[in-house]
This record gives sequence, C-alpha cells and structure tokens, in this order.
Amino acid sequence: MTIAAQVARIAADARQASYALARVSTTVKNSMLIAMAAALQAQAPHLIAENARDLEDGARKGLSAAMLDRLMLDEQRIAGISDALREVAALPDPVGEVTGMWKRPNDLMVGKMRIPLGVIGIIYEARPNVTADAAALCLKAGNAVVLRGGSEAINSNRAIAATLQGVMKDVGIPVAALSLIPFTEREGVLEMLKQEEFIDLIIPRGGESLIRFVVENSRIPVIKHYKGVCHAFVDRSADFDMAERIIVNSKTQRPGVCNALETLLIHRAAATEFIPRIAATLTDLKVELRGDAEFRTFAPAATPATEEDWPAEYLDLILACRVVDDMDAAIAHINRYSSLHSEVIITSDYSNAQRFIREVNSSCVLVNASTRFNDGNQLGLGAEIGISTTKLHSFGPMGLEDLTTTKFIVYGDGQVRV
Repeated sequence: MTIAAQVARIAADARQASYALARVSTTVKNSMLIAMAAALQAQAPHLIAENARDLEDGARKGLSAAMLDRLMLDEQRIAGISDALREVAALPDPVGEVTGMWKRPNDLMVGKMRIPLGVIGIIYEARPNVTADAAALCLKAGNAVVLRGGSEAINSNRAIAATLQGVMKDVGIPVAALSLIPFTEREGVLEMLKQEEFIDLIIPRGGESLIRFVVENSRIPVIKHYKGVCHAFVDRSADFDMAERIIVNSKTQRPGVCNALETLLIHRAAATEFIPRIAATLTDLKVELRGDAEFRTFAPAATPATEEDWPAEYLDLILACRVVDDMDAAIAHINRYSSLHSEVIITSDYSNAQRFIREVNSSCVLVNASTRFNDGNQLGLGAEIGISTTKLHSFGPMGLEDLTTTKFIVYGDGQVRV
C-alpha cells in the first residue's frame, strides 16, 4: 500500500473512531488517562530503550546537544509525562457543557452545547512527550487524534503511542482514535494535510519553518503560531523596581521559549533614570542589548539596533530596546512588529493600563506582570495544546475548552415557523 493510501486509511479510521469516542463518558475517559499514566511508567525500560535508538541515530546525524536533550527520555521525564496525563484527567470535561439558554417570544428554549471538534491532526518536532500530552488533551475533549512526530523521535513516538493504544484497547475505546503516522517520509505530512474529508483541524507544534510549511500545504484549517515577538512598555509612571523585576523575569527566566521578552520600549520621560539601571542589570545577567540611538545615549555599551531587530524572535539572551515618545508611539510600534503573542505595560496610571488593554490586541495583554504568564497552566487552564496567535478558532493558550466547538440546541413543545 502506498504512503498516500495508508495515510488516507488512518484518517478515515480516525473519523469513524471519533464517533464512538464522542459517546464515551467522562468517568471512562478519566479512568483511561490514569491507566495510561500508569502504563507509561510500567513501560519505562522499554520506552528508554527505544528512545536510546533515537538518540544514537540523532548523534550520528549530528543533532545539536540542545536537540538531543529535548529528545531524551529517562525515568524522571517519563514520570513527568505520566503526571501530566493525571493532571488532564483531573480537569473538568468541557464536552456536553451547556454554555447558555435563553427563551424566545414563541417559548422556544435555545442554547449552545460544547461538542468535540472531531479529528485533530498534530504535527510536531523532536519532543516525544508531545505524543502523550497531545493525545491526552484531544482524547479528554472527545476528539480522535492523528499524530505525526518528527523523524528524530520515531522510535520513541511509536513506543509511547503503542503503550497508550494498549490501554485504549483494554477499556474498549477504538485504538484508531489515537493514530500515529508510522513513517518518516515528508510525503506522509503532505498526504495528511490533504485529508480534509476526515481531519477537522491541524495543529503544528515546532519552529516557524515547520508551521509555514504546514500552512502553505494544508487543505485543512490550521492553528498558527509562527513566533513570539513579545514586548514590554515601561510607561512614564512605572514603578522602576517593579519594571526591573518584570523585565528580568520576562527575558532571562527561560529565554528560549515563545513567551520570553524580545523587545523593550521605554517612555522618553523614564529614559534618563531607568535605562542606565536596567542596562546595568541586564548586562550583569549576560543579556546582549541592541538599542536605538536614543537608548544608546544612556547605555553606550549597547549594540546599535537595525530594522531586522524589531520583528526578531531571538530565543536567546538578546533584547532589542527602543525609546518612544509616548504611549501612542509604543502602541504603534507593537502594532507594526508584534506577532500577536504577549505584550505588557508597566505603569501606575490606571487609564493608560486600560487603554493599553483595549488597543493592543495580542493573544495575552498584561498589566504589571511578566510575559512568562502567557501559558495555559499559569492562566488557570490546566494543560495546553499550544498557544495560538490565530484569532480563529482560538486565540492564546489552548486548553481543553479550545479543543471543542459549540452547537445550538433548541427545545420546543410543537412550535412551527409562520
């Protein structure tokens, strides 16, 4: 059977399995997830052995140390994956929730009910934990899932998926509700992206090049998140102690993640006092500063910023810095260069805070708090499948609720339309 035929069969089987999964009770889904967590830990020696094959192949192919670290599984990481599945089991089930009811003049009762999206395709890179995390979230929300992981982790992904499918078989849920594209050729991805008859949504997780490839080739709606160009604006009324804490945390706690700070904007009225202070602090923390001419007036050791720095996602200890005339200029800069991820204003002025929230339309807008809080767990959603910078169908961290849609439900007692 050709790759195209195999992928079409996997997608069609997932569609059929989704109908059965949508009828599964919350109790059964939760029990399944808890059993999956236990099975992963019980299978840890096998998972580590399969992962060792991936690590050996990766080293032979010249993967970087950072990539090999993301790929690696050990008992501690498998325990962490298992704990994540138990956390998903503990979350409220959104499926079947009625989000509102209202009465029409003809006495019809109209409401909306949450239902699964159907079949979700996940395309991701080297992290094998995504196999379990994505499967758990999709299954809990009543969706079948088709997974296509990176070639670097193929043996790890196969082993994890087989372990989870074994539990599904034991509890009577069709194993096709969790499918893994079993081969590494790029043709598998391209064929997956053609299955609009069977797959309802594609969620790519990885670097910008992967996401752009998926968007350019998909016939299926895609949740996009190209990059995180996150901004902090220090207003003229900012508490400088607070501003320093927020900027340091946003930039340095984990510089390689999408909600790390990449651009710092400082109100001209705050520049004289605040820039020498923050520049010294960040330089001590090994952050490379790239500033416009006015910023460098107060921080002469900074590297001159170029036009390429303003839309850059560094994912490193590098920060672009600019002095702006006022809030209008700050908002204009953000609107031009933002990737719609996370933006923060640091201010003591309530009206400025409210204006910033109204006029900056990124997926998460913060007042006096670190950009690092744009995360499903930190915002109270529990686990997340990713952060969307696409305004349709979801915007921001995507938790269980975002893996559902709603249908209208109508109760009548014989009404007909006239």
